[in-house]
Amino acid sequence: MWGTTFLLAVREIRRHLLRSFLTILGIVIGVWAVVTMVTLGQGATAAVKQQISSLGANVLQVRPGQGFGRGGGGPQPPDFKIEDLDAIRTQIVGVQAVAPLVQSTGTAVYNAANWSTTVNGTNREYFTAQPWTFTGGRIFSPAEEQAGKAVCIVGNTVRNRLFRGIDPVGQRFRIKNISCEIIGTLAPKGQGGFGNDQDDIVLMPYKAVQRRMTGNRDVRMMMISVDADYDSQRVQASLRDLLRERRHLSDGAEDDFNIFDTKQISDTLSGTTQILTSLLGAVAAVSLLVGGIGIMNIMLVSVTERTREIGIRLAIGAVAREVLLQFLVEAVTLACLGGLLGLFLALVSTLILAPVLKVPFIFDPQINLVAFIFSALIGVVFGYFPARRAASLNPIEALRHE
Repeated sequence: MWGTTFLLAVREIRRHLLRSFLTILGIVIGVWAVVTMVTLGQGATAAVKQQISSLGANVLQVRPGQGFGRGGGGPQPPDFKIEDLDAIRTQIVGVQAVAPLVQSTGTAVYNAANWSTTVNGTNREYFTAQPWTFTGGRIFSPAEEQAGKAVCIVGNTVRNRLFRGIDPVGQRFRIKNISCEIIGTLAPKGQGGFGNDQDDIVLMPYKAVQRRMTGNRDVRMMMISVDADYDSQRVQASLRDLLRERRHLSDGAEDDFNIFDTKQISDTLSGTTQILTSLLGAVAAVSLLVGGIGIMNIMLVSVTERTREIGIRLAIGAVAREVLLQFLVEAVTLACLGGLLGLFLALVSTLILAPVLKVPFIFDPQINLVAFIFSALIGVVFGYFPARRAASLNPIEALRHE
């Protein structure tokens, strides 16, 4: 009986193709919108996590001042010293690596090409705090780091601007007034979490930058890698206490430094993106209800048109349950067809929009299955009333219907 009922439903849908398409249009748009919004939202969440993780996993970035700048209005807070890094490395449990960042800017020149870039002075532990793939060469040796030798590791942007078609490793170029030997090249990372080009960078031993560029022993920023087995919040608390002690801050004084936790920011941004995705999906799901109303409306019209047919079926022995099942299956079939068409359009649109929005395409079987099941339930809910009306018709009155 189920197979016959389904064939009757398909025959009736094929008999009125245009009307059937217009009937399911609301379901199509609803499923399309919900799946597209959720899929793109998940891609945006993954993109946010990827950008934040490019800053380093379980990394604390410590800067002077109460925000990202050095503060304003009062005296400028002092930078850090190398001795602060040594104290952190030896006195705080759970720290894997402590890397200084001594920053400067300058014009890099190679033959006739030049490019203004950022120079970061750091140590070997930088590559533990912020893992970075090398496309060639090596990191600083302990002897080069200790002596402050003028050796450089260049990012992909600097490489493309100065050394087009040339392997930079082993070449010498000039940055400001320093002749620097290139010992390594970094793989591209792209844009960072705040829109900066992470590949526009030259890395040197921090002592070389201090002696020959900044002219002091100050450290502008510290990158601290936290062991994943330790609680990051406890490490931050110990770090804050140590820095307050070393910077001679009284109990009532505010911190004159800030600790930026990349993992915490990643979790916050990811959570916010997921909430927005859920809200957009909920708004788009309203169109599914509109589609269900459309199905109920057309099915009521169909019952009126086929009143005489229903009367004949009831008169020759069909029971009310069979008539109800016929119209209910027809409504569910329409809704399922709309759901399948909506899923197909969502797949095509997300494949097109994901590269445009620069987010990864993430196929989620769960949201696709939920959207399809929900569309089928819409057919059941909004198809039941017309089916019940058809099943409750009086056979004699139905046969008299013109």
